[in-house]
Amino acid sequence: MARQPAKTLWYDRPRYVFLEFCVEDSSDVKVVIEDQRLVFSCKNADGVEFYNEINLYARVNSKDSREKRSDRSITCFMRKWKEKVAWPRITKENIKPAWLSVDFDNWRDWEGDEEVERAMVEQYAELLQKVTDKGPPPAMDDLDDDL
Repeated sequence: MARQPAKTLWYDRPRYVFLEFCVEDSSDVKVVIEDQRLVFSCKNADGVEFYNEINLYARVNSKDSREKRSDRSITCFMRKWKEKVAWPRITKENIKPAWLSVDFDNWRDWEGDEEVERAMVEQYAELLQKVTDKGPPPAMDDLDDDL
């Protein structure tokens, strides 16, 4: 039986790039993450073989990259070598294979998120300040000593 590429979704985050290979009930899963390439293969419950090879847009830290298998898919999260640099695509070549799509459910335009993140940190700091400025502790001289 001939191999075919698995339907693949990808999305970008400040520190990681995520790839999801959509194969239900996978077996014989093999994922090789190299600094500039990813190779994926597996079989589904019907014995169909899947194979994807991706030359990555930029370098990843292969030692700090992992994959996780579920009943519905295999997700790879690859640590970017250069964090906080957006990837306009997942492939080195400026082509889009038919089996590869952006995961719009998980996609976020995070490049402008620094201001939002800073505001959240400031809000958290204010909350901490309110919690620590409670005033003097309550007097406990009215508690019963005979317990």
